[in-house]
Amino acid sequence: MLQQHQSWTVCGEAASGQDALNQLQQMTPDIIVLDFLMPGMNGLQTAQAINKVAPAVPILMLTMHLSHQLIEEARNVGIRGAVGKCDAGRVVEGLEALLRNEHYFSLVN
Repeated sequence: MLQQHQSWTVCGEAASGQDALNQLQQMTPDIIVLDFLMPGMNGLQTAQAINKVAPAVPILMLTMHLSHQLIEEARNVGIRGAVGKCDAGRVVEGLEALLRNEHYFSLVN
């Protein structure tokens, strides 16, 4: 879906939170999309680690379990947007909002 957007290029894909951190050392993405459930570190833990080394890069989290509580936890670790996997059609909308330096949480939008 992301590769079909004409002006976007997917520069990397990670299988785990640690893999995402390792790749971040070798590239400078404009935005990061994280799954909440990943092997090793979850999306919140990964986002917290990413924000220590690249705080300017906005993060959009995808999850099957989007709730007000999870949104609050996500905001507390620096995640700027979240979309439920059942609402995946809003991913592009969320990414566009983050690229405009806005926050985007599909549960409350």
